[in-house]
Amino acid sequence: MIDLRLLRDEPDLVRASQRARGEDEGVVDRVLDADARRRAAIAEFEQLRSEQKSRGKEIAAAKGEEKQKLAAAVKQLSERVKAADAASGAAGEEFETLLRSIPNVVEDGVPAGGEDDYVVLEEIGSPPELPEGLDAWRDHLELGEKLGAIDMERGAKVAGSRFYFLTGVGALLELALLNLAVAKAVGNGFTPMITPTLVKPEVMAGTGFLGAHAAEVYHLEEDDLYLTGTSEVALAGYHGDEILDLSAGPKRYAGWSACYRREAGSYGKDTRGIIRVHQFHKVEMFSYCRPEDASAEHQRLLGFEKDMLAAIEVPYRVIDTAAGDLGSSAARKFDCEAWVPSQGAYRELSSTSNCTTFQARRLGVRERLEEGSGTRPVATLNGTLATTRWIVAILENHQQADGSVRVPAALQPYLGLEVLTPVR
Repeated sequence: MIDLRLLRDEPDLVRASQRARGEDEGVVDRVLDADARRRAAIAEFEQLRSEQKSRGKEIAAAKGEEKQKLAAAVKQLSERVKAADAASGAAGEEFETLLRSIPNVVEDGVPAGGEDDYVVLEEIGSPPELPEGLDAWRDHLELGEKLGAIDMERGAKVAGSRFYFLTGVGALLELALLNLAVAKAVGNGFTPMITPTLVKPEVMAGTGFLGAHAAEVYHLEEDDLYLTGTSEVALAGYHGDEILDLSAGPKRYAGWSACYRREAGSYGKDTRGIIRVHQFHKVEMFSYCRPEDASAEHQRLLGFEKDMLAAIEVPYRVIDTAAGDLGSSAARKFDCEAWVPSQGAYRELSSTSNCTTFQARRLGVRERLEEGSGTRPVATLNGTLATTRWIVAILENHQQADGSVRVPAALQPYLGLEVLTPVR
């Protein structure tokens, strides 16, 4: 959740963030009103409770008729204490619900608007020329089927639409890609992690995925567990309710996991191939750092993503995502979009988000300040190093006229091949 002190001291800043996101500004005043009523209810309860304790001492010292009168008064006071306690609890619940409904306050400089209002920060590389002998680009599914790498038909037969099999060199290519990502993460000081893909409701809610995007999350009702759409969720919960020592710098983890997304509301979009599917694998970076270091850490994560994209030798661009297209936890997000020749367009391959202290406040992740000065929430950040979708960009950008695909040099040691050749 956002910092309550920020909301009280700079409500206009929060209102401006809500406007930039296209969200309701009025919630700021409703939260402030609920906060005032909550504090008043707490004060009344504490005053009555103090009076109750004081009267209790008087009863102990009183005798006879006076004692009976005091006991009757204390009984009435006890009912008022119970009512004040209930009112305080109700006010607190209302306040908490409203406060949690406010998404993270966007960073200064984030573009306002929605999905199409991003700002292109840079373009790296140029789209490839169509190989001589081809009249048009083959898309990744046609290439994948020729290579014996992707089987959508049997995926749908076994699990339904938007599921697939990666077969033969397709499976090997994904493993090579993810292993390269892990190697790069470890080389940059990340601790590799194989994470749970089922998490408790409080962890899923703590990361902000049960808000506007709750419909995209798979829920196992009988167990009351959620399937994660990214290892960010498990890694954010890893240090839940802990006090971290960040004196030596950020704690960095790289999680490898299967990921699951319902893709609710995306019917008709990218239904061909493996661009938008219900299950995939991903290597995700996750950092815990001091709040004042978060912006610099965000740039580091972006740099690691750019290094990985350079390794697979595809043209791409970096965009500053508009406020209305940010998840509730992100204060800023940079997307890296690779060129997809068959579509003649850039498509997202990775993103990195600075969640500032939003997730840590919900999950109770803190750091200890200088001795005697208490604790404070840490900042959390995440970024994708590789995922199944990257296969789309690799196949299409490195295709050759005969249907073969050149393997980027960085992947060759992991794959053991320089060229993927058609089997049909």
